Amino acid sequence: MRPNTRAHIFPQLATLLCLGTSAVQAQIQILPDFQADPTARVFNGKLYIYPSHDLAGNRGWDNMYDWHVFSTDDMTKWTDHGVIFGIKDIAWANKQAWAPDCIERNGKYYFYFPAAGRIGVAVADSPTGRFKDALGKPLIAKGGSIDPCVFIDDDGQAYLYFGGYSRLSMVKLKEDMITLDGPIEEVTMPNYHEGIWVHKRNGIYYASYPSPDGDNDKKSNLLEYSMSKSPLGPWEHKGVILDNRSRNVHGAIVEFKKEWYLIYHVAGLSAYERRVCMERVVYNEDGTIKPMQMSQGPTTKPSVP
Repeated sequence: MRPNTRAHIFPQLATLLCLGTSAVQAQIQILPDFQADPTARVFNGKLYIYPSHDLAGNRGWDNMYDWHVFSTDDMTKWTDHGVIFGIKDIAWANKQAWAPDCIERNGKYYFYFPAAGRIGVAVADSPTGRFKDALGKPLIAKGGSIDPCVFIDDDGQAYLYFGGYSRLSMVKLKEDMITLDGPIEEVTMPNYHEGIWVHKRNGIYYASYPSPDGDNDKKSNLLEYSMSKSPLGPWEHKGVILDNRSRNVHGAIVEFKKEWYLIYHVAGLSAYERRVCMERVVYNEDGTIKPMQMSQGPTTKPSVP
């Protein structure tokens, strides 16, 4: 476990071999083994990725205990800032440090995390933490609440989307980002399974997420999306963005230095040792997203000097 005060820098470029049913695919892996469920945010000209953390040899997802953050200012070299928050920092949960999200408001950084089937929020003065549980209790206490995604619209209204097991919920947040602003509402999202990510481009709202089932023993390997004219919907299903040809996918779409990127994970021979990869996102003239193929990466893996 790397302390937060000792950042490690490593090159972006890597090859990850992912064994599918009929072919071996290679993707551009940008973070070292084993990270998953990436959120991507731009703060002060740098791109930050907040993933969950798989342990080597995992054969399940209960023994995930902490979160790192990685940053870059050139998409070539990445810095691992170490552990920013973990299960040991949470009084009300002892397992399942799953897919998080982070956002900045009024000079503070708010880290939304699922643990033991509920969602909490931690706060820090820096995007690299260290974060502290802001409430000492869950923000969302409803069982089965996972995969938070926070979105602040141009008018300043904040929304928290969350949910798995093919059920999606949404609630507004007050400006303090740690208080609910109204009731939790169910969201109708076509073909949704888990891993919601909401972004906005040219006045259009996009929701991207894994769909319920794949084929050939794959589960949630298709990343699909819907579009809307409002963060409240209704949402119109548009199709598949990416088939990562593995048993699991989860990703975020972000603009960085006038380019759009999909940051996502793949699972190799083990569904529990996942790796974070990257593709460029291309939009059509009507705002829809062009379906993409996984890129071929070079032959070296990220290394920590």
